[in-house]
Amino acid sequence: MTYEVERTLMCTVGKLLYDRGYAAANDGNLSILVEPGRLLVTPSGVSKGRMTPDMLLVTDLEGTVLEGDRHPSSEMKMHLAVYRGRADVRAVVHAHPPVSTAFAVCRRGLETPYLAELVVGLGAVPCTPEFAMLSTDAVPRSVEPYLADHNAVLLANHGVLTWGGDLWEAFDRLETVEHTAKIVLNARLLGDPVVLTEAETAELRSLRGMYRTLRQKRAD
Repeated sequence: MTYEVERTLMCTVGKLLYDRGYAAANDGNLSILVEPGRLLVTPSGVSKGRMTPDMLLVTDLEGTVLEGDRHPSSEMKMHLAVYRGRADVRAVVHAHPPVSTAFAVCRRGLETPYLAELVVGLGAVPCTPEFAMLSTDAVPRSVEPYLADHNAVLLANHGVLTWGGDLWEAFDRLETVEHTAKIVLNARLLGDPVVLTEAETAELRSLRGMYRTLRQKRAD
């Protein structure tokens, strides 16, 4: 079995998605760019909480199955669009976390700069303007306009899509989207959320480089 380490990681992250309520039943899908031209992807019709490494498939960047005896995720086209649009991406996660998906149902993005951490880290999370029929080319087309300048997007009436330099980063971004949606919802229920000023937002953006450095190991 190829890519054993990556298969184990994908099953671990899939179980986290399921256990934390981000993907119910057989919902959600994940992929990892394991080497140039090769993706490890989750199968259709399997709970992300009950996947085993042998269930995962290897495909090329056209979606052709190279290894595995199951069908790849029906949302494979969406993943392929992300890899085509972002050369730096090595993993993609799609799920339906309940609060951020509620924002997607209302077609409301998470773009207002309420939270310092969102400005410094993930950045604005837009929502696609129209519903794209599942498993069709309409889904990747709906995502493509947001790939260059964002790290996550809400899919209208559908769910959340995130991407990153590895699978943990893509998962963390999805979790951040959901956490942000919960805070924004509660703030709006409490009253009138206060938006960060343009000056505050600009200063926070200037800190991104520093925080990227702090995530790395210290040099001797």
